Amino acid sequence: MKASTSTASAAKAPQKSKWFLWKYWDLYLMVLPALVFLIIFKYAPMYGIVIAFKDYNIIQGVMASKWVGLQHFQELFAFDEFTRVVRNTLLISLMKLVLGFPAPILLALLLNEIRLAAFQRTVQTVTYLPHFISWVVVGGMAVDLLSPSSGIVNKIIEAFGFEPIFFLSDERWFRWILVLSDIWKEAGWGAIVYLAALIGINEELFQAATVDGAGRFKQIWHVSLPGLTSTIVVLLLLRLGHVLDAGFEQVLVMYHPAVYDVADIIDTYVFRVGLGTMQFGLTTAAGLFKSVIGCVLLILANMLARKMGEEGVF
Repeated sequence: MKASTSTASAAKAPQKSKWFLWKYWDLYLMVLPALVFLIIFKYAPMYGIVIAFKDYNIIQGVMASKWVGLQHFQELFAFDEFTRVVRNTLLISLMKLVLGFPAPILLALLLNEIRLAAFQRTVQTVTYLPHFISWVVVGGMAVDLLSPSSGIVNKIIEAFGFEPIFFLSDERWFRWILVLSDIWKEAGWGAIVYLAALIGINEELFQAATVDGAGRFKQIWHVSLPGLTSTIVVLLLLRLGHVLDAGFEQVLVMYHPAVYDVADIIDTYVFRVGLGTMQFGLTTAAGLFKSVIGCVLLILANMLARKMGEEGVF
């Protein structure tokens, strides 16, 4: 009797799935372009990972090139330059994480406190517009603003009686320029997610806090921030998965040989060596190393989040 029941349930399962797919065909059709994009540009190119284990020759192609195993990884870890670029990548990425990750949260909390709707929309628009500016343009703006001869920043410094500073050529300042320009460009865009989460918090919680005598600061601390916890955890996990992504386009636009010691990251090293010396196997090994480390960090962070009672990413 039980066997016949399980057989009937198994027969109904495919029919139910077909009915479900047919009922929501429009939603699946909307998802289709994103799936096609992922397959073409994310999954299909993954076959090229084997270049990291081959002595790649452009004429012979990927599959016909000689297999060398872990030779490229051994060479990579033996390079003094690789230690430097990993250190620079971690430092820049951690600086952006520590200083840049809280910035959208603070901005969203501040915007949420604005009671004049028109002013709130204006400020929000002004803060997220830099996200759409190319790093090439931002780099040009940085050069103009920080120029030791004509930049407005150095003009102000000179007005106070100090010597001009070569910000973009000084190793002591360059990383800070990267971090601050990244915060200026992306904080407003990141705040949109947190603002959406704040809107979803039950208004009765704020009313109850007001009745209990809580001021605006205490309401932010005891109502708004707890309501953002799950969103913060998810975005932090995703950020940790990209801890070795220190901003390829930004660094490539702004850096130059004078600051290689503090600004050369894994991505720019791969780009420069891969195109400059045609060592495609070596650079693919560096990229694979970065991806594996990022994947491991994401899994560990997700496990930690689950142990702390959060849902995590997966």
